[in-house]
Amino acid sequence: MNLEHLTERLHRIRDTNDWKQFHSPKNLAMAASVEMAELVEIFQWLTEDQSRQLPADKLAHAGQEVGDIVLYLLLLCSELGLDMNEVVREKLADSERRFAHE
Repeated sequence: MNLEHLTERLHRIRDTNDWKQFHSPKNLAMAASVEMAELVEIFQWLTEDQSRQLPADKLAHAGQEVGDIVLYLLLLCSELGLDMNEVVREKLADSERRFAHE
C-alpha cells in the first residue's frame, strides 16, 4: 500500500468537494473517533468467538469502518505534517524495545 498515493487521492476528493475547510486536525481526529465507535458497535454484545467469526455482511461492514478510520488518519497525518510510515515504524520499534521478551 503506497500511503503517499492514497493521500494524493484523498486530497483530490477533498479538494473537488471543497472539504479542506473542515479538515482541521481536531475535526479529523473526531471523525476518526466516530468511525472507531461505528467499528466497535459491530462487535457490541458479541462473544469472543462470535467476534472472530463475523458473518460476511458484518465482516464487510467492519472492513468499511476500518477503511474509514485509516483514511481519516492519513488525512490527519497530512494536516499535521506527519509521515504515517515513519510514525508507525517508530511506534513499532518502541513497542519492540518495551515489550521484547528474551
